[in-house]
Formats: sequence, C-alpha cells, structure tokens
Amino acid sequence: MKYRVTLFGLTALGVVYGGFVLRRMLWMPASQCLALQWRGCLGTENGTVLMTLAGLPPAALLVWVLARRRGWRDPLAEVGIVYGTVPWLWLTLMPGPGAGVVPGRVSLVPLHDLATMGVLGIVGNLLVFAALGCFGPLRFAALASVPRILALGAACSILVETAQYVFRLDRVSSVDDVLVNTAGAVLAGLASRPWWRTRAAGPGGGAGTRPPRRRPPTRRRPPAECPDRSSTAAPTARRADVRRR
Repeated sequence: MKYRVTLFGLTALGVVYGGFVLRRMLWMPASQCLALQWRGCLGTENGTVLMTLAGLPPAALLVWVLARRRGWRDPLAEVGIVYGTVPWLWLTLMPGPGAGVVPGRVSLVPLHDLATMGVLGIVGNLLVFAALGCFGPLRFAALASVPRILALGAACSILVETAQYVFRLDRVSSVDDVLVNTAGAVLAGLASRPWWRTRAAGPGGGAGTRPPRRRPPTRRRPPAECPDRSSTAAPTARRADVRRR
C-alpha cells in the first residue's frame, strides 16, 4: 500500500512540475483545447505535449484498475507501450505546411543530419520507441533479447520514415532518424534489462520466476549378483543321501 501511495505521489508531483516548467509553452494550446478548437489542440507539437500530460492520470488509473485483477507487471507494460509510443508517433507523422504538395525527401547519408537536429531533436528521436524497447520485453518474453529489440526498433523506425515519404508529409526521411530511434529503443531496453531477463528465464515466460536448478544425475551402481541357491543346495542334498545309504 505504501508503494502505491508513493508511486501515485511521485506521478502527481511529476505532472505538476512538468506543467509548471511548460506553463508558458502550453498556455496557448490549453486555451484552444478549452475552446474545442481541436486543430490547434492536436495539430501542433505543444498541443500534443499538453494532451500527453493530461492523459497521464487516466493512464495511471487504468494501470491501477487492471492491476487489481492481473497484477502490476503486465498492465504497466501494456499501458506504458501505448502511452509512451502513440504521442511520439503522432508528432512524427504530423504533416507539415507543404504536405501533399512538396515531394518526399530522402537523406541516406549516415550522421549527416545530426548536426541540424539539435539537442531537442536528438532527445525526441531517442524517445520515439523508448517505451517500446523498455516495456516490450516486460510484456512479451520473445522480445527479451537486445538483438530483437534492435531489430524491432529499426523495423518500426523504417516503417515510419517510409510513411513520411509515401504520404508526402513535408518531412525528410532520414537514415539518422532510424539510427537514433533504434538507439533509443536499445538503451531503454538495457535500462529495464534486470526485470525482463528474469521474465524470459521463467518457465513458460512467467513474470519474475526462475527455473529450479537441476541437480546432476547420480550414477546408480548395478546390484550385486546374488549366488544361485539352487545350484549350491543340490550338492549338499546329494551328500546327505550318500551318507544315509
């Protein structure tokens, strides 16, 4: 019970602190959301950040409701994957001002666009699939491997960049985005590795269980051969008959 109260308190403090730090940036989309102007609320980066922060208490409540029936591990992983990935995908696939008019652009030179991303751009790209890399192995034991997390992050990032190019969203499909997104998924997976390794080691993928240690097989000695009593008893019976005669 104390753990739940502490977790809820830290979550509430995080929301309050985030709102205090971002109050100026989020003031305009907040007024547009209150006026039911959804284009300004969900069609901008600041509005998406505001809706993500506003959705944190319902997400925590959903985890609490599901945890009462199924335990904490799986609900936290499931809600974490959705809550931590969907807003970033929304930001990544948000069309630019020239969407549908400007042709798709591709940048296939590695490490060429990192200088133009800036610190916020690099951090944002690291967080796109960080929740998937962190919570995926907790929920699915088949993902409890660094190469598999790397492959999943790279595949999802390539799919996003391909969608940007195909739908002409006025965005640059860059190989650096794929590299940074994949690195974020792998780093997040390594951060949660102490938990998802035990899940993968459990029998049948059980959460937090480890298989019992098997003892080395003991070698059994063959039973000693017992002498045949019938063969030894026959000569003694014959001797007794001879003596009687």
